[in-house]
Formats: sequence, structure tokens, C-alpha cells
Amino acid sequence: MIDIHSHVLYGMDDGSPNIEVSLEMLRMAGRHGTTDIVASPHANLEYRFDPELIAERKAALEDLNDSGVRVHLGCDFHLQYENIADALKNPRKYTIADGPYLLVEFSDLLIFKTTSQIFGDLLSVGMIPVITHPERNMLLQMRIKELAEWVEMGCSIQVTGQSLEGAFGSKARLFSEKLMDEGMVHFIASDAHDLRRRPPVMDSAFKLVEKKWGEETAKHLLVENPGAVLSGGKLVGASKPRKKGFFSFFG
Repeated sequence: MIDIHSHVLYGMDDGSPNIEVSLEMLRMAGRHGTTDIVASPHANLEYRFDPELIAERKAALEDLNDSGVRVHLGCDFHLQYENIADALKNPRKYTIADGPYLLVEFSDLLIFKTTSQIFGDLLSVGMIPVITHPERNMLLQMRIKELAEWVEMGCSIQVTGQSLEGAFGSKARLFSEKLMDEGMVHFIASDAHDLRRRPPVMDSAFKLVEKKWGEETAKHLLVENPGAVLSGGKLVGASKPRKKGFFSFFG
């Protein structure tokens, strides 16, 4: 499996606090079947995104990395004016592995009325927005129509594995399932921050998706689409609706 969203890089934000924790997070990810992980530090008003420091931390981590998990760079790009302006000038500064895919996180307090225009601007310079964990954003939970419109424009959606498992509450779980059933999810990622509360574990999510939506969807969302992100290629597909039947009511 390939995890396109994590905070495994130490000392950059509210994720791993030091290199020891980062190394153990990589080992944990490897034990649970992850082969590649994207370190995606926040870029927002609280945490400064410093590409040079990020590259230095990645190099230091790789020197000691004994997990077998390959580390790639990206950014947890918060949709705010300063970031948008800078990204339009520097289209590969914040994207994953110097490719076109950009993890985009919305504010919990405000959804810009100009969001469609912003996404259009990002797409026009070769970036593909990946809307991260909309199921955990109360404002986006009320905007599934707009999410569908953004997907139609060319954006994609990433859901957190723990959301599907219920770790973020019933509303997040139910909205995750709705997005899955509507065929709007393109990625499952860990959004890992630590070793306990939000760990870099993906195999349990794979098994859950496989059980409820089928093996093909699990592979699309946790293996093939994430692989396309790393290679800069095209996505192979999105989630598919669950088959309705008597036994579906029993999970």
C-alpha cells in the first residue's frame, strides 16, 4: 500500500516531534504493509513550509531508515490566500514528489465562495487538487453537491482510513461511507501524526474497504491511485457503490 498523506517528518508541525518517533512510525507503517509514504507537512499560518529544511530532515531520516518504507515529499496545503498565490507562481513547490498532485485542506471555519475558481486556477497551471479528509470537515459535510462539482472539474478526494473505521465519530464515518457509495473517493490515506492516536496504519482500512466495497476498490484507493500520484500518472478509478442486498445491512 502507498500512503499519500502523513506527518511523519519530524519537527515540522503537529506530527512527529523528533527523529526517533519518525523512525518508529516508518517501522510501524512497514509492519502493516505500507511500502511508500508521503511526508506532507502543513503549510498554514501556524506552520511555515520550508522546502530546504524539509529536504534536510528527509535526508537525515533516510540515513537511519531501516523500515524498508520509501519516503516521498508533499505538503498538507491549506487553502488560504498566501498559499494559493505562491502555488500559482511555483506550481511544483507544494505538490507530491514534484508531480501534479496537490493535497488541499479546507479551513474548518470558512469555505471560499470562489473555491471553484481557485481550483480552476490551480488546474490551469498543471496542479491536480486532492481534497483531503472532507468527511472530517463539518462545512464540507453539508456540501456534497459542491464536492461532486469539484470532482467533475478534475479534482479528487482523499478520505482518512480511521474515519471509515469510526475513530473520528459517527458523522465522519457516515459521510465517508456516503462519499464512497457515491463513487467520489479516489484515495484512502492515514494522515498519520503519531504512534498511538493517529498511527501510520493502512491495512485495517484496506480490509474494511475490501469487505464493504470490494477488492478492486481497495486496490484502486490504497495501491493503484496512490502509485499514480507518485509517478505523476492518471488515476485508474474511484470508489464504487456497495451492492444493495439483504446481507448488506449486517456489514
